[in-house]
Amino acid sequence: MLAHMKTQTTGALTDICLTVPTESAESVCKAINSILELANFSRPVNEEGEELYSANEVFPEGHPGMALRGLRTKEGITQKEFAARLGIRQHHVSEMEKGTRAISLDMAKRIGEAYNISFKVFL
Repeated sequence: MLAHMKTQTTGALTDICLTVPTESAESVCKAINSILELANFSRPVNEEGEELYSANEVFPEGHPGMALRGLRTKEGITQKEFAARLGIRQHHVSEMEKGTRAISLDMAKRIGEAYNISFKVFL
C-alpha cells in the first residue's frame, strides 16, 4: 500500500491519498470510514442528506480562472467580447483564465455585476 500525505494551508486537515489493490479498495474504505467515525469526523450534509465536498477537494488543481472560463463559455462569447464588456484587454482575460493573473476583488465585483453572479466565485 502506498500513501501520500498533504497538510492543507489551514493546518486543520491533512489529505491522505492511498493506492491499494482494487480487490481491497472497498474494505479499506470501510476501515477508513470507521476510523473517521472514531475520530468524530463528519462531513457536512445538505438538505437531501448528501455529503458536501469543497471545491478544493474536487478540483485540487483548480483556480478562480476556471470559473471565469466557464462563465464566458456559458455565455457563448470570446475572450475579446468578454474583455470589451469589462473594459479590459483580451490578454488580461486569457491570463486570468490560465491562472497566471490574479482576479482582483475589484475585477471580481465588476464581473459579478456585469453577469449577475456572485463575485465570490472569482476569488
